Amino acid sequence: MSLLNDILSYNEEFVEKKEYEAYQKGKVPNKRLLILSCMDTRLVELLPKAMNVGNGDVKILKTAGALVSHPFGSIMRSILVGVYELGIDEICVVGHHDCGMSGIKVDDTLKKMKERGVTEEKLDTLAFSGIDFEQFLQGFDNVEDSVKHSVSTVHNHPLLPTDVPVHGLVINPDTGKLDLVVDGYATK
Repeated sequence: MSLLNDILSYNEEFVEKKEYEAYQKGKVPNKRLLILSCMDTRLVELLPKAMNVGNGDVKILKTAGALVSHPFGSIMRSILVGVYELGIDEICVVGHHDCGMSGIKVDDTLKKMKERGVTEEKLDTLAFSGIDFEQFLQGFDNVEDSVKHSVSTVHNHPLLPTDVPVHGLVINPDTGKLDLVVDGYATK
């Protein structure tokens, strides 16, 4: 049986038993907070527990490295929708130690793409079309600096209201300890 079939089979039972009722909440978060964090699997349950947030309390966006790599990309769009349409009053960018985006090697990633069937022709066409793989697949060397960069991109966005504090934190994925990198109240 495939993973998708396992998911759909479980879901059928989940709905039939009305287990969803325990998770029904409004779309405006109770704490009016949006968290941008890494998609690392270690943070799925740890991060909300470490920050004392439960279902319905916050909006959580996940992306590789908690990076806001483009000021007009989908991550920033989601943040702005959260602020203007979903009642978000504060934002936390949360990176983590031992992140897979730390020290990522673009050449290695491109090699893996080729091993999985992406042809040299496709890569050449994209490069010719203006895709800069160094920028597109860029990671970071220092998680604190990366968090500061993402916080700055969000905080200085021309469409973000100036009264929305943008905080930066780094979490230890083993212990859940949070370290403050940027206090958004101090930079308002």
